[in-house]
Amino acid sequence: MSATNMRLVATPPDPHVQHRMERLRELGIREEPDPQFDAVARRLADAAGAPYAMVNIISGQRQYFTGLYTRAESQTSAAMEAAQTAVSPGREMPKDHGFCPHVVARGLPLVLGDVCSYPRFTSNPVVDQIGIRSYMGAPLIDHTGLTLGTVCTVSPETQSWGRPELETIKSFATEVMELMHGRERP
Repeated sequence: MSATNMRLVATPPDPHVQHRMERLRELGIREEPDPQFDAVARRLADAAGAPYAMVNIISGQRQYFTGLYTRAESQTSAAMEAAQTAVSPGREMPKDHGFCPHVVARGLPLVLGDVCSYPRFTSNPVVDQIGIRSYMGAPLIDHTGLTLGTVCTVSPETQSWGRPELETIKSFATEVMELMHGRERP
């Protein structure tokens, strides 16, 4: 086994995927674009000073960005979109790509100002294939205690995110959960 393969962090086990998908159905959240979540993603990208932000739900095999913002004027936007298309088209990403599955498994926010400073994440496919250098995400925790997904932002440049940005992403997660709960059928 090569050193690179030894560093690869496997996607964490996800014993709650069936319950999560059932709960998302109850809330009327589907694997489709949602303009309300797109708007949240846009505001998050602006607040974080990052070119990309997402509201992400994770099924058994993939991640789906029901909310997505990509800053069109970013120089790296075309490169990221081309790389993302090579990995997976549109708003989808394989479950083993990125950092959100780790946030869902932990149920805690994750702030990586420079993903390359964390050996366990340096060989994640989004680092090499898409060029992601920073990540900040928070879990979307339902009042039942179940983690439904994440709200996150990424950048191809390192960031000096700290406590204020952590509080910001957590407040966006709270906002998204309020929007989701507002859709619950009585």
